[in-house]
Amino acid sequence: MGVFDSFKELVTQKPVGLKKPDFYKADSDAKKQLERLQQIHATAPDRVKPQIERDMKLLAYGIAGEESVAFELNNSYLPIIVLHNLRLEHEGLTAQIDYLIITTKFCLVVECKNLFGNLEVNSRGEFIRELDFNGKRKKEGIYSPVTQNVRHMEMIKALRLGKKRNPLMRMALEKSFGDFHKSVIVLANPKTVINLKRAPKNVKDQIIRSDQLIDYIKRLLRENKDLASSEKEMYEMADFFVGLHKENTVDYAEKYLLSDSGEVRDEAVEALPDRVEIDITETPIYQALKQYRYETSKAEGVKAYYVYNNLQLEAIIEAMPRNLDELRKVSGFGEVKCEKYGDGIVEIVGRYKDKIHR
Repeated sequence: MGVFDSFKELVTQKPVGLKKPDFYKADSDAKKQLERLQQIHATAPDRVKPQIERDMKLLAYGIAGEESVAFELNNSYLPIIVLHNLRLEHEGLTAQIDYLIITTKFCLVVECKNLFGNLEVNSRGEFIRELDFNGKRKKEGIYSPVTQNVRHMEMIKALRLGKKRNPLMRMALEKSFGDFHKSVIVLANPKTVINLKRAPKNVKDQIIRSDQLIDYIKRLLRENKDLASSEKEMYEMADFFVGLHKENTVDYAEKYLLSDSGEVRDEAVEALPDRVEIDITETPIYQALKQYRYETSKAEGVKAYYVYNNLQLEAIIEAMPRNLDELRKVSGFGEVKCEKYGDGIVEIVGRYKDKIHR
């Protein structure tokens, strides 16, 4: 590298002559949230610690999955730009993208899943997880990560089109979007057994393990016959998305109903559960939410877990959302699901809020 290139790299903070992965955005909201939870847990009352510990465990597990992907990318020696933990917003909707990988030929949206248990995808493209629960095998539906990534892609498309004022440029982007933007689901847990025998081809082709990611990228690069983007164009795209990133801020004191001193607020004492002694599935609110899910799914002609699955049902009871804004903070409840089912869920929570766990 010459003197001019060294000076240019120092000024722009961008490597000249990209020869290996550049983690252009490497920070993680999840790590910041975990650090905050650890701080709160140290001084929180015993009654809320089980809930905090559960949230910490989920965050740590998700972080571990994303770090396994980062390891593969770091050791690939591919000339790519990596954006980690990208949170985008558009017209009231939110997309949390685990990794956005910018190559010379395409942009890859990576959804990382670090799942417990085994995974099956049936002929309808439905995702079914099998778990060992108290010595028994239990199957449950989970929200399709393929569908999740479709939403991410649609938001990226809307954001990019919003920057194109020229009708011809908008038309060109519309036409080429699917060729340039790719989607992949990466399963990070090496112990997960994946059954894709009956999965539709378009779904099967998007699901890989973390140790297959680099070969997957290399294959797409080989098969793509389009002209390569310049390094300047790659960084312009990276800057575009980094500029749109919105940090995810969670008010944990409000979530756990803690006062400024770290104590449980008076109005929260009745609502806080003792999760060691109570089987949540036996509570009236669980049964009411389950019945609402059943009736709603029948009316819509869909599987019950499309409304919300069992983990999401339990998360509702964990959070006890008092309004739609609080429901949106519950994992799995985006704008669309809140709009369709939010009022019914909040009404049920309000009905049982003073009765649960007494």
